[in-house]
Amino acid sequence: MEKVIVYLDDADYAQQHLAPVLAARAGRSPGATTLWVLVACAPRMTRRISKWVSHSSRLNWRAKWCEKLFAAVAPQLRSGGDEVSLEMVDGPLSDLGRKLMAEHGPCRVIDARRPRLGEPLEQATPTTRGKWDVPGAITGLAAMLVLAAD
Repeated sequence: MEKVIVYLDDADYAQQHLAPVLAARAGRSPGATTLWVLVACAPRMTRRISKWVSHSSRLNWRAKWCEKLFAAVAPQLRSGGDEVSLEMVDGPLSDLGRKLMAEHGPCRVIDARRPRLGEPLEQATPTTRGKWDVPGAITGLAAMLVLAAD
């Protein structure tokens, strides 16, 4: 069974982003199924909203928002006979990514979140920096020093 993790925050954008993937899967063998793990990334609320809204109200709003998002995207994925698992982000996205990768093993990750103007997206896939990983700028500077020494 193929496993695909999809990060999404907007149903229309996600459906457009997933359309080519679903079209490519249309010609697969009948016995091949896919487990779609949909991860809803709800919009952030400011800290100042706590003056007017209780914590439980915010959690209820996030749950309803995620239900609407899943109701728009999940039927399209289930129509091919695939399984769908639903997750909601409630902390750092990289932590949830590590947990899902550990739970499901090696799988395909699709980031179908709508990019926002002036807001960088949080990295969806966890990165591990090894002991010998060096940023590109330092490597480039070292190469320039070696060339200049010659």
